[in-house]
Amino acid sequence: MSQTTGRAAVPPQGPREYPGGPSPVPPRGNPYSGKKKIRPRWGRIALLAGLAVLVIAVIVGISLYGYASNLDQDLKRTDAFSGITGDRPAKSVAGAQNILLVGSDSRDPDAKEDQANAWRADTLMLMHVPADHKSAQLISIPRDLWVVVPKSNSAGCSDGSRAKINASFAFGGLPRAVHTVECLTDVKIDHVMAIDFGGFKEVTDALGGVDLKVDKTITSIHKPHRVFKKGMMHMDGAQALDWVRQRYQFPRGDFDRQRHQQEFLKALMEKATTSGTITNPGKLNSFLKAVTAAVTVDHDFSLTDAAVDFRNIRGENLTFLTSPNKGSDTISGQSVVVSDREKALALYKAVSGDKMNDWMAANVKK
Repeated sequence: MSQTTGRAAVPPQGPREYPGGPSPVPPRGNPYSGKKKIRPRWGRIALLAGLAVLVIAVIVGISLYGYASNLDQDLKRTDAFSGITGDRPAKSVAGAQNILLVGSDSRDPDAKEDQANAWRADTLMLMHVPADHKSAQLISIPRDLWVVVPKSNSAGCSDGSRAKINASFAFGGLPRAVHTVECLTDVKIDHVMAIDFGGFKEVTDALGGVDLKVDKTITSIHKPHRVFKKGMMHMDGAQALDWVRQRYQFPRGDFDRQRHQQEFLKALMEKATTSGTITNPGKLNSFLKAVTAAVTVDHDFSLTDAAVDFRNIRGENLTFLTSPNKGSDTISGQSVVVSDREKALALYKAVSGDKMNDWMAANVKK
């Protein structure tokens, strides 16, 4: 019974908001102005996608699949699908892959301590890799999206209460979040990758730092209050992570941070594939160890298989999208993001049917 397609009991209307109890998640204020704005953590989206692709791209580049097998053994693993029975979307297209990227920032100076659940999510993203394995589309799901969260991991999609999608972690951990996303999208999740955003410091240092463009001179709001001067700057891991966390100094807030972190992602990918990392065993080992230390995957995820399947994916093959929505609203006293049912239905049908090229041709501006 999907929230998008209405299998069994739900009419076919796309991602929708069901009646139900209020969310236990407290409302959050807007630091930018008195106007209503969407404030999902856009800034981390590119990094989450990039980390998954970076691992794959570099391993593919060196063709050391035996080494990839060893890295597989080093990955932290979790049962991301525990208790999810029945009422799951069917796998529509053989060869296509849908990976749920879950991002937390355990070392973010802005992040609050997680006292409710081990899986706090700052970002949710659905990464679709078509069956031809030549590209990837990365769909961000705003953490404040107002959805129905099933009451249990085995419950039907309409059997739950309304809440922000991020509340699914508090209700039932990572498996409940997977179940909620599958209900929202009617897309079968093949694998899950949970990523620690703070791990990018070590990834950047392993590459010898990156060059990033600074839009304007600012002073960091985080200690030790670094000064970032306008122009191109070479940054080590600590500097880069600090820079891409800044948002209050910029007029577009999280949206400017998103752009900065996308630039960071591209710089990392370029550095990883052109700086001699691939041909230098010592650099390669440090880089891959740093990347794998920052992720937790489901029990069936294989780094070796991913390296083979995704060997053609590079930065220019990535498309970043956002789950269609109508912006923010106040529901049950909370500031939430309201889904655009019709547009979301079309997008997720394209994902499920592996028709994203057609969808992007009609909906993505060049």
